[in-house]
Amino acid sequence: MSTPRFLTLPPGVRRTYIETSRGTFAALEALPGSGIAERSPALLVPGFTGSKEDFLAVMQTLARAGRRVVAVDMRGQYESERGAGPEDYALAALGEDIAALMEALGPDPVHLVGHSFGGLVTREAVLGGVLPQSYTLMSSGPAGVTGRAADKARALRDAIPKLGLETIWTVSIGPDAEARGVPPEILDFLKRRTLGNCPTGLMAMATELTSAPDRVDELAKAADEAAVPLLVIYGEDDDVWDPRAQAAMAERLDAAKVVIPIAAHSPAVEAPETTAGALSDFWSKAERVVR
Repeated sequence: MSTPRFLTLPPGVRRTYIETSRGTFAALEALPGSGIAERSPALLVPGFTGSKEDFLAVMQTLARAGRRVVAVDMRGQYESERGAGPEDYALAALGEDIAALMEALGPDPVHLVGHSFGGLVTREAVLGGVLPQSYTLMSSGPAGVTGRAADKARALRDAIPKLGLETIWTVSIGPDAEARGVPPEILDFLKRRTLGNCPTGLMAMATELTSAPDRVDELAKAADEAAVPLLVIYGEDDDVWDPRAQAAMAERLDAAKVVIPIAAHSPAVEAPETTAGALSDFWSKAERVVR
């Protein structure tokens, strides 16, 4: 679970909702100081148990370069609309949601960023044919998680119908956050976010997170044919997907690669200035690519 360091909205960042052909999604939106976006917009998609607030520390910096930057809650996450059933949280369905968001932010193609599970979801959107200006996989992998990360996801999935989210927060997530020294105001937010998530969505997403197939070769082909620049970015100490697996994925994709020092699974939280600088540089170069 990503833990934002602060929740106060920086100047130029506001809470809003994005209307799409597939429903309404809660969002954070950052605009340049002038209020006029001169470059392609960016769409930031969080991971499993995450939310738009996971990008709060980088949004103002990213917008400063002249972009509209939007971070969203996926379907069933925190403040976004819930799905009707488990089928609405399959990777393909969530990918269609992201495609609809990309179209809603148009007419210019967006710089698309998927963090962790959000990387698996956004990959579905790209493979579905809605092509971004550029595509970044942040702390994500070639297929579903394995090892300890998979065990944790399955444990949460299996506990939800037995205990409910409120009990899970009280006996596990909350005490763990307190033990890590999370400040009271952030702790209160984490509780609201946990209880705001759709239980059905969390269970279905956990299954997808642990069973997603390797589609790297398909993505490499699609990106090459459409001349979509790719970036793989991750913390040097990532403990969800092995950094070596992410490096190998970057090679298979022929993608640019950035390793963020002194960061683990959430570089946008743990090293926001370094992460924002790497994204801004990549986006600027991507806008010079002629298709």
